[in-house]
Amino acid sequence: MKKNIILLCCGLLTSSLFAQNTGSIVLNQPDTTGGLPVMKALSLRASQRDFDTVDLKLQDLSNLLWAANGVNRRTEGKRTAPSAQNAQDIDIFVFLKTGTYLYNAQKNVLEFQANGDNRNLFPGKPGETTPPLICLMVSDISRFKFGEDSIRLEWGAMDAGIVSQNITIFCASAGLATRPRSGFDRQKIKDLLKLKPTQYPMMNTPVSYKKH
Repeated sequence: MKKNIILLCCGLLTSSLFAQNTGSIVLNQPDTTGGLPVMKALSLRASQRDFDTVDLKLQDLSNLLWAANGVNRRTEGKRTAPSAQNAQDIDIFVFLKTGTYLYNAQKNVLEFQANGDNRNLFPGKPGETTPPLICLMVSDISRFKFGEDSIRLEWGAMDAGIVSQNITIFCASAGLATRPRSGFDRQKIKDLLKLKPTQYPMMNTPVSYKKH
């Protein structure tokens, strides 16, 4: 009975975290011991279009974001994904049904950005189920120390692709569904997130549990 009560409380806590829509969501510490070996994950990597609608558990979300572009060398502040000039130009915005958040890798929290369900700004293929979360990679090219804007945009696109690949490999390892996408309403995204002129939305990755 005691064990059931503890599990129920944990479930309610997780639900309350995703129910709030005007404050930060404190993420769990990432579990860096789980998942499949890299070679096995690569053998299973595939683009998915059939998404489950169940919300990801907080631990799975925490692991996903850390794998995507989290801090893996705390004393140096360096990330799981490399970036040109170590500019760390990629920000991940997380779109949930309850709101939109910015992943703060240094603090390991999701910072509130916009209220409401804005996942409709990322239309999928006809008949495609709306996933419970969508990660948007945005490059701030002002973080590069030198270079013309044209080459900075190339570096930003490259860095976004690396983060996206981290997501796809993690999802293959953890049994989640995802695929990289480039289609979305860029102007509405810029307006919603109040992006600076130097911030460029590059690509997005929907994530869900696999349908059985």
